[in-house]
Amino acid sequence: MGKNRLEAFSDGVLAIIITIMVLELKVPHAAEFSALQPLIPVFMAYLLSFVYIAIYWNNHHHLMHTVQHVSASILWANMHLLFWLSLVPFASGWMGENHFAAMPTALYGFVLLMAGFAYWLLQKAIIRSHGPEAVLAKAIGNDIKGKGSLVLYLLAIPLAFTHEILADAIYVLVAVWWLIPDRRIEIQLNKNGN
Repeated sequence: MGKNRLEAFSDGVLAIIITIMVLELKVPHAAEFSALQPLIPVFMAYLLSFVYIAIYWNNHHHLMHTVQHVSASILWANMHLLFWLSLVPFASGWMGENHFAAMPTALYGFVLLMAGFAYWLLQKAIIRSHGPEAVLAKAIGNDIKGKGSLVLYLLAIPLAFTHEILADAIYVLVAVWWLIPDRRIEIQLNKNGN
């Protein structure tokens, strides 16, 4: 199977996820600027989640540039990733509606943790399918960013029950870390002449 169908399906799911998230922003019934104030926590959760989905879309796009053929394990690993990403609108909405309370903030971190773990599994499936000398294997190396993100999520989840603001700060920190362009795959593709 070629990778185009996998990419198109994944792009469609991610677009739907973003659409579902924006629908959580309910239009106020009043026309005053103050009517927007209750939406601030929901908007902040939406903004953070939009950034995360954009990061996953961008990284998935780069990841697919390393794929030469799609195996069953790659298909299932990709579906596993999409499953966890599809829970972001629920976790984000719950967190925003409840003003970043402990339990919704912890659940949000758990969803991010599982999405990060699923992305790691997808990388492993691609490497297993393409071999240890494949572009992706060379590009990710020790994957400090990926593993570091998982560790930070593991730290933030219990923190959500004692210091919600610190847990939220960790989620923002990880997002900012990933917003810094990660050129490992691009560099390796250029080395290989792709």
